[in-house]
Formats: sequence, C-alpha cells, structure tokens
Amino acid sequence: MMIRPARADDRAALLALLQPVIAGGETYALDRDMSAEAILDYWLGAEKDTFVAESDGVVLGTYYLRANQAGGGRHVANCGYVTSGKATGRGVARAMCRHSLDHARTRGFRAMQFNCVVSTNTRAVALWQAMGFEIVGRLPGAFEHPEQGPVDAFVMFQTL
Repeated sequence: MMIRPARADDRAALLALLQPVIAGGETYALDRDMSAEAILDYWLGAEKDTFVAESDGVVLGTYYLRANQAGGGRHVANCGYVTSGKATGRGVARAMCRHSLDHARTRGFRAMQFNCVVSTNTRAVALWQAMGFEIVGRLPGAFEHPEQGPVDAFVMFQTL
C-alpha cells in the first residue's frame, strides 16, 4: 500500500469513497445531502493537505490534514479519514493515521485534535486510542445519529 498526495485524477475515486459515508450520516457532522461538487470542495479544500492510500492502483482510503484553528490554535492539526468498506481490517486507517502524524510533525504541528469523534464509531475510537490519542472531552448528545438519535461525541487529542 502506498500513501500519496491526492491528484486531480483521483476525484472520481474520492467521491466514490466519500459520498456514501457522508450520505450515511453516521460519522461526519456534514450535511447528508451534500452535492458531489460540495463534497470534493470540502475534502480537497485549499487549506488542506489531502492524501490517498492506494494498492495496485485502487484507492482504499483518504485523509486530509489542516490546522485545527487559525491564529493561536494553528499549531494543532486536525484530520478527517475515510476508508473503503472493502479495505476493512487491512490496516488502511492505521497506516493513514501513522502517515498523518508524521506529516503533521513535518509541517511543524505540535499536536493533533479530532473535534467530533462519534461515540458510536467504536472502531475509530479504539484505533485512535491505540495510536496514542486520548479522549479529552465528551460532548453529550452532540451528534444526531440517523438511527440512534442524539449520541455523544468525543474530542480526542495527542501531543506530537
């Protein structure tokens, strides 16, 4: 598996990964009915470094890295990750997280924060904890899950 910067010719593969996750509404606090163009504009925004994980020419996952805040908070990175359902259990998310931590250090970030990790996304919570993130805050009922209703969201943090 190779992780590389996203290219213009990755747009269709990125959309194929992102659209079902966003429309599913279970893990991202984004409008579930975002247009294809809005999804790509969000994920590939100029303020983000966007990467893809691919194997044998097939995109298995993607992540972006950006500053979590402006000004006094710009030394803390933030990321978003999506993997293909076909890649479950293959270490793609772990590899992207490791890559993102290294890339954040290279960019001079001193910490990484995930602002809204949905508590029902137990695989992600467990992986982030295994990668050194701590739950530093619980936001009661902060996420409207499409099937479970209001569920908690976690703020997760790691010093780099």
